[in-house]
Amino acid sequence: MSKPTIVLVHGAWADGSSWDLVTTPLQEQGYTVLVPPNPLRGVASDAASIASFVAQRTVGPVVVVGHSYGGFVISNAEFSNDVRALVYVDGFIPDEGEFVFQLLGGSGSALDVPDPTTVLDLIGYPGSPEGDLEAYLKPETVHTAFAQDLSEQDRALVAARQRPITLSANTAPSGPPSWRDRPVWAVIGTEDLVIPPAVLRSMAERAGATITEVAASHVSMVSHPEAALAAIAAASAVAEPAEMS
Repeated sequence: MSKPTIVLVHGAWADGSSWDLVTTPLQEQGYTVLVPPNPLRGVASDAASIASFVAQRTVGPVVVVGHSYGGFVISNAEFSNDVRALVYVDGFIPDEGEFVFQLLGGSGSALDVPDPTTVLDLIGYPGSPEGDLEAYLKPETVHTAFAQDLSEQDRALVAARQRPITLSANTAPSGPPSWRDRPVWAVIGTEDLVIPPAVLRSMAERAGATITEVAASHVSMVSHPEAALAAIAAASAVAEPAEMS
């Protein structure tokens, strides 16, 4: 029986290396694993980029996995029926019309503060729409709220190599959700200070997800990769094509 292809989509302030501790074990288990770059420019364009990647780089059944804002992106991607299941790891699972800042508003998130410049470094970028900015996490935010259960050395690496996300990506409304007609799994870090567990749980329950909770920060796939691996394995079992009789 052939295994589905696993596509891992990173979130904001990250790149494909955030999935390294998930990618290698999956490869060792015989999976084809692809880790595309998420542009972090805007919901519609990011979702189109990921959908195009999946359509052109995969053949047969696929499981798509999204972390954090990557969950927002895969929820907005127009996938073919080859995408059999979705897995969210500390990820947004938005319904139509919702946007990131709305989902975090009043949630107790470390990023839901009166003055965002206390937790983010905001800078201009070439070709930006009027008023848009790129957001980086302040190093202190990485250490205390984003990846607080990693070693000091690993937290410093996260802070140093983070990729920014535009503010406009956090205010764009979600479209019709790709999770509506697919089985869903969700991994919830119970120590997540970026997307609080209550928010993650509410979104996951609404999507009918099979939920796993792990005592981990927002980057549970780094600190506790076994939780993500187990959810992906369960989703893959559903996605595998039936054997020919």
